[in-house]
Amino acid sequence: MKEPNFILYNFTLHTSIDLKSRNMNSGIDLQGTFIKSVMDLGIPAGTAKAIWMPLPMILMLIGATVGVLVCVWLERKISASVQQRIGPEFIGPFGLLAPVADGLKLVFKEDIVPAKADAWLFTIGPILVVLPVFLSYLIVPFGQNIVITNVGMGIFLWIAFSSIAPIGLLMAGYASNNKYSLIGGLRAAAQSISYEIPLSLSVLAVVMMSNSLSTIDIVNQQSGYGILGWNIWRQPVGFLIFWIAALAECERLPFDLPEAEEEIVAGYQTEYSGMKFALFYLSSYVNLVLSALLVAVLYLGGWDFPIPVNVIANWVGVSEFNPVLQVATASLGIVMTLIKAYLLVFIAILLRWTVPRVRIDQLLDLGWKFLLPLALVNLLVTAALKLAFPFAFGG
Repeated sequence: MKEPNFILYNFTLHTSIDLKSRNMNSGIDLQGTFIKSVMDLGIPAGTAKAIWMPLPMILMLIGATVGVLVCVWLERKISASVQQRIGPEFIGPFGLLAPVADGLKLVFKEDIVPAKADAWLFTIGPILVVLPVFLSYLIVPFGQNIVITNVGMGIFLWIAFSSIAPIGLLMAGYASNNKYSLIGGLRAAAQSISYEIPLSLSVLAVVMMSNSLSTIDIVNQQSGYGILGWNIWRQPVGFLIFWIAALAECERLPFDLPEAEEEIVAGYQTEYSGMKFALFYLSSYVNLVLSALLVAVLYLGGWDFPIPVNVIANWVGVSEFNPVLQVATASLGIVMTLIKAYLLVFIAILLRWTVPRVRIDQLLDLGWKFLLPLALVNLLVTAALKLAFPFAFGG
């Protein structure tokens, strides 16, 4: 029986790459490459690391914002196709600048604070909602070892961040001094708590098979066998639980009870305008893209190709460790991750126009009475299969 590698998983990215370099490509280490390049210019190692520190945050902000703009444009175009309309057409080529125009409009709108609202909580609420979602992008690997920061506890860090957002929603609902806002905030908190537990349990099953909490290790565990090695085949129930819970966490239809227009106007967003409203709007779409990326990483092999790289290398007639092939596979790996993510975004948008909204009691019943017991059973079955078939379930 293999000795567990618990200590090794907490080492730096270089150690992780060295351990796996015998049977797979080493990929690209953004942090290590940048620091080495700066040190080659004669700058001390400590200063090079200090220069690197703000760059991940800038990269994360740019990547998440571009992802949101694409997602908003896709939502409008797909929604228009479902309803046999054209959608955005005149604001830029194919209407590509429509989301930018929306964003600029919201930035320059008047920021109104209701007379009897709690001004401090009213302002802090949207910030508390949007900040954890952006920070969660730090642990998402976009390509083979192309991750902004390689955290050993990456998955649990994301779960911890996601549990902060409901506090901001409840704060926004309470501070608005509006009954509709308060009901929306309470619904958002209840919904998030109900679906966070099944979501965490479904992630634990994947962690159990990968023997690691690192997102890079989870993808590496799925690589080598192409599409047949992806976790979706070993965790079909976990995949469905995670996707349903992720849609509920993002408050997408059919789970958009906290902002149900027919019942409570706009929920916790009712009294918001201008930039504060834009932050809620932004966090919703950033969270949707983040959830799609995490589903791609946990269940669909992340950057892994449907056909194994060594098979492609044999077809082309070059070595698997050829530098040109490594750069090509690393570049295409980013594209592969984004294709999988946006396929899931497409499904989420399609669900918006095909599934009716559930009632609040049905929503809570689904979370507590169905998904939670199912997630527990799935976790126990995964543990049993891991003991019975260690070669297939990461023993």
